[in-house]
Amino acid sequence: MNYEIKKLLPGLYMVATPIGNARDITLRALDILASADLIAAEDTRTARKLMDIHGVPLGDRQVIAYHDHSGDGPRGRVATVVAGGGSVAYVSEAGTPLIADPGYALGRAVSDAGGAVFAAPGASAALAALAVSGLPTDQFAFLGFLPNTQSARQSALADLRKLAMTVVVYESPKRVRDLLADLVQVLGADCPVVVCRELTKKFEEVVRGRAGDVVQMLDEKSPRGEYVVLIGHAGQVAASDDDIRSALVEAMKTARVKDAANMVAGAMGLPKREVYQLALTLDRPTQGE
Repeated sequence: MNYEIKKLLPGLYMVATPIGNARDITLRALDILASADLIAAEDTRTARKLMDIHGVPLGDRQVIAYHDHSGDGPRGRVATVVAGGGSVAYVSEAGTPLIADPGYALGRAVSDAGGAVFAAPGASAALAALAVSGLPTDQFAFLGFLPNTQSARQSALADLRKLAMTVVVYESPKRVRDLLADLVQVLGADCPVVVCRELTKKFEEVVRGRAGDVVQMLDEKSPRGEYVVLIGHAGQVAASDDDIRSALVEAMKTARVKDAANMVAGAMGLPKREVYQLALTLDRPTQGE
């Protein structure tokens, strides 16, 4: 038992928990979980299991659910406990709360009511992926989950061209193939990509390479687990007017004119307005052409 039960300062404690390996918990996180007057969790079963693994007694304390669909009730209860001089530990299912996880509205409610919010830092899938990626980490952008629909996702990928830094996104196994296919189409097959799966777990896997090669490798497998995808800066693409027109005609077969222009502009590192004006001069391909 590597924890200490002690009186905590009144406030809400955002406690990071392991993303896979249970031993990645910090000693301070165990202290907080052992000492907090109330524990709020995205998944109460996961929180209880983690406490059991580390021998943290719950006693007569309660573990309440708080997730993306929670309303004012749970938030109000947490704020009331803090206002009354109590301490609340909040844990997401894995990793650091608020980082593509619930917790923002909860922390805001406590701070708006005049309560204190503390961070107990620890594991984060995004930071773990950056550490093993081999991509530049002096500057990076974390974008969470990209949009689900293809047109919106491709438009978001096109906007990455202007970011001269490593980009980190999360993706589910159901959509990771679609994400990489769109990445190839928008940013090019040579764009550097790193795909991390199940970090710190038994079947951890890190795949590095060009986007075109990585998407082919993924096609040969059955995606499972949670994914972190890191996208390196693709750089500028030299393109003639004919190249731009051809790319626009191809993109407009499946996308609206504005979306197609955004995709092509992003892929080629060109001003969106200029590409959109050119797109307006082209005939939209008929379906099946």
